[in-house]
Amino acid sequence: MSPPFRTVFAIYDDMTHLDFTGPHQVLCRLPKSETLVASRDGGAVVAEGNLVIGRTQALSTIDRCDLLCVPGGVTATQWTLDDAFIKQVRRLGLQATYITSVCTGSLILGAAGLLQGKRAACHWAWRDLLAEFGAVIDDSRVVRDGNIITGGGVTAGIDFAFTMVAEIAGEAYAKALTLGYEYAPSPPFAGGRPELAEPDILEVYHARMKGLMDARRAEAVEAGARMRAQAGRP
Repeated sequence: MSPPFRTVFAIYDDMTHLDFTGPHQVLCRLPKSETLVASRDGGAVVAEGNLVIGRTQALSTIDRCDLLCVPGGVTATQWTLDDAFIKQVRRLGLQATYITSVCTGSLILGAAGLLQGKRAACHWAWRDLLAEFGAVIDDSRVVRDGNIITGGGVTAGIDFAFTMVAEIAGEAYAKALTLGYEYAPSPPFAGGRPELAEPDILEVYHARMKGLMDARRAEAVEAGARMRAQAGRP
């Protein structure tokens, strides 16, 4: 018998947990599959809002995966500078059938050298940082470039996950799962993307994020420089 289709989520402290839990809820239903949750050191991971995800495996103990998924979070650029974490993401990604991410998880894929010359999605407020890693910015909600499939910000992870289910298990299975989960979004506010948001709301958001973004940009620039140095590129 062939081994089960293996999905590995590479998670970390202070990630945005919906980036992980949304896709996990969908992808764990893939037929004839297993879903592993792993972190740099194994054990408990404390996500944003003090949500504790326990009993994760150490990434170094996982020999292979068919699908690697990295969620995002406001600390994603900090993790781009964690050499041990990035090393394991790169190792698993290079031999995976599908290399995937949600939100700013694509910045981690970029730091691992997996997105050079590839189109990729990211949260709208952070996607310009993809350029630091040689990626081609795409503002679509789900982006595919070869075996690299990336989702936009947070809730886009659910759309991404159903896209993956259709790819792996077929469209009919994905449609049935969509029905079973009653996935029929009808948001109370229509301003979930900058082009849809009211100008004053967008201005407030940018003002609130400015200090954080300045720090995160510096981290992304450093991570990009490290990635290029390891690849022998200027």
